[in-house]
Amino acid sequence: MNSITQLQPETEATSLQGAASAADEPTTLTEFFEFVARVHARPDILNYKKDGRWIPISSADVLQRARWIAAGLYSLGIRRGDRVAILSESRPEWTLVDAGCIFLGAIDVPIYPTLTPAQVQYILKDSGARALLLANEAKLREIEPVLPNCPVVEHLIVFEKDRDSKSAAISLEQLEARGQAFARQQRELLRDLELQAKPDDLATIIYTSGTTGEPKGVMLTHGNLVSNLVDSSGHFSFGVEDTALSVLPLSHIFEREAMYMYLYRGMAVYFAESLDTIGPNLREVHPTILVGVPRIFEKIYARIRQRAAQKGRASIALLNWAVNVGKEHARHLLGKKPVPFWLGLQHKLATKLMFSKWKTALGGRIRLLVSGGAALPEELSLIYIGAGIPIVQGYGLTETSPVITASTIEENRVGTVGTPIRNVQVRIAPDGEIETRGPNVMRGYYNKPEETRAVFTEDGWFKTGDIGTIDADGFLRITDRKKELLKTSGGKYIAPQPIEQLIKGSPFVNQVVLIGNGRRFPAALIVPDWERVESYAQLKGIETRDHAQLCKHPRIIDLFERQVAGLTSELAQFEKVKKIGLVENELTIAGGELTPTLKVKRRVVDEKYRDVIDAFYAGAERLAAEG
Repeated sequence: MNSITQLQPETEATSLQGAASAADEPTTLTEFFEFVARVHARPDILNYKKDGRWIPISSADVLQRARWIAAGLYSLGIRRGDRVAILSESRPEWTLVDAGCIFLGAIDVPIYPTLTPAQVQYILKDSGARALLLANEAKLREIEPVLPNCPVVEHLIVFEKDRDSKSAAISLEQLEARGQAFARQQRELLRDLELQAKPDDLATIIYTSGTTGEPKGVMLTHGNLVSNLVDSSGHFSFGVEDTALSVLPLSHIFEREAMYMYLYRGMAVYFAESLDTIGPNLREVHPTILVGVPRIFEKIYARIRQRAAQKGRASIALLNWAVNVGKEHARHLLGKKPVPFWLGLQHKLATKLMFSKWKTALGGRIRLLVSGGAALPEELSLIYIGAGIPIVQGYGLTETSPVITASTIEENRVGTVGTPIRNVQVRIAPDGEIETRGPNVMRGYYNKPEETRAVFTEDGWFKTGDIGTIDADGFLRITDRKKELLKTSGGKYIAPQPIEQLIKGSPFVNQVVLIGNGRRFPAALIVPDWERVESYAQLKGIETRDHAQLCKHPRIIDLFERQVAGLTSELAQFEKVKKIGLVENELTIAGGELTPTLKVKRRVVDEKYRDVIDAFYAGAERLAAEG
């Protein structure tokens, strides 16, 4: 065995109000959706906003409409085991269609709505999807040019159909009407299909967004997803009194499994209108739970700083004081050390003057933020916890359904991703790679047997591709992606993420990407926080406010060089950033630099900014030669 550390599965989590007992726990997603309707008969389990008001959908209606969708798909000729693709932003219909596929025994294939038509074509062809459900006809028109290349797609269904539409697509309303009529005649047939579901049946194929290489279809079974939703929801202590605001795309396994957890625990779920409306939606919905990726929590805090900056220097000084007090207070709480009297008084004052306003901005009832999908900066964790807003971190992959480990409010070690959830085991291989096994681990990659074999050890453990360590108390710390380790021309390996997190500790830094693979030393591409930089330029009498000119201004470059040097002073010499390049525009999904889950595509960034990178390495080479 190649492990150096192995954790045993967590003991049985205490059953909470509204949760199933161990004997009553569902084993398939069919049983899961039936359980939700039976045990949590609430009128507002799903909620969406239309024409300025929130509209509820009851748990009974979710079950009924899902069955009509299943019957409608069957009436079109879709059968058990067929693939059905879903291309839409997150909305209640997404969950309804997902449930409909489950009841039919079809295998749904989520597609990120931000993908290009060529990427959509690849997934449709590789999965062999026979039906495609889309948000609206605008999305249909966008991908229409590639549909002739996908002959297996026989049926097009749109959630919202234009009144004067001439497309061949039918609306979801029409599909449900067909299903309702079909169900009256074939009730026993449809019920038989539901009862055929087994834990080992394939439930979904989710294509990895992929920071490298072509997407791979991750095959997840009913048992994979159900075991993970049951064990994770217990780990996070979700309950019927909680309310969640759903902000991430359901095409991402993290949000989809979170949705299952919410429903399983009988929570009311509200769909955010968009990422741009998170602030107003938080204040309307007053959620207790918010699940997101680090970028969302960074933007929330950036907005707080921005508002303080708009009020002037005194406001920024007050914010900085409160944040420093909060972080010190958090360190004492997390370390389970007594809070000194004077620190306690300062924290009460900071709460009254500053942190209470943060809580109000988040809706006033937040009891837990859950971060996943990427590393959460330690500094950001301390800021939120110091403000009295608990934030915990989880870890997992699409291939693990997704949760492997998670922190809890009670046991939260900043900088780690917590301990394994119930029934999941973790070990560290001799080369530092994290390996795991449990009922949540995928069946394999669709149509890719060689790639599947490559990610499993001889004794059946899944190789995550992440590098990490486990401390004496079983807390897992991720240090980097194995494939993303940089190797300098001198043969030194460098983990970019920890260095990037250090640099992001600067208030002047919005985004940063470490580069240097095959080069003499590491360098950094930085997207500045332009509001802070403009304020600095004004303060220092730097006349230009044009972003392109500021990127090249010697005094602005000097500012960032000093910031980076100060924040990375403890690094080994070969890890230290020797050069920086400032980038005018934010890295985005639309620009191709970020995956749909907001992870950096390092190869794309390297290629897109090749001229900038080559220029400052060439300059360094010239200086070295002259020296």
